[in-house]
Amino acid sequence: MTPEGKVKAKIAKFLKSIPNCYNFTPVGSMYGRAGVPDIIVCHEGRFVGIEVKAPGKLSGQTALQKYAQMQIEQAGGVYLLVDDVLPITIFFSQ
Repeated sequence: MTPEGKVKAKIAKFLKSIPNCYNFTPVGSMYGRAGVPDIIVCHEGRFVGIEVKAPGKLSGQTALQKYAQMQIEQAGGVYLLVDDVLPITIFFSQ
């Protein structure tokens, strides 16, 4: 498993432990939309897009991912760019 994959697995496990938390991982394909966050979450009426990077690679966000971040935030959603599960646990504990 890749370093990014390991972080995604930890986040998925954590999200499963949260009651009333809907989440999924969009499957990338030629029919999909470029820049979509790795994990989409709806929790207590909040839309959260989570973009996961390998540890230490947060600066690797692409222009399309930055554009998706802007669109999500302008629509009132939350966008999290993470390289570890800890920020996710803190965010959902609030």
